[in-house]
Amino acid sequence: MRFLVVDDEVVSRKKMQRIMSHWGDCVVCASGPAAVETFEKALDARLPFDAVTLDVGMPDMDGTAVLKRIREIEHARQVAATAKAKIIMVTSHAQKDIVLSCIQAGCSDYVVKPFNRETIAAKLNSAGLPVDTNRAPDQTPDSP
Repeated sequence: MRFLVVDDEVVSRKKMQRIMSHWGDCVVCASGPAAVETFEKALDARLPFDAVTLDVGMPDMDGTAVLKRIREIEHARQVAATAKAKIIMVTSHAQKDIVLSCIQAGCSDYVVKPFNRETIAAKLNSAGLPVDTNRAPDQTPDSP
């Protein structure tokens, strides 16, 4: 699997990268514009991301705007519904209006900071991306 982790906060970005790296290749971005560019380049290279974790509150281009842009790109390229990236919004506040706007914009799910490996695994599994929740944190996807 391929993952894109987007968060302007270094600690959260590295934590999510460490978690997601257990289940596949992980690319990170520190801003919304970089995420949109990276997402589009991955589609151009025919190496789409299976899932994107996207921080809601970022400067320059917030997570909801990035989410909308990603969905526009997928629509313009006629990406099949089953092939669209699973997008999990990451927020430090479980505010109902923010969560609703993300769902309306096309996110697959959301998590509230602080998060852990089990929470992320459960979200990926419920989004249809099966990950091994029993894998030890130090094992790579190809380890026995």
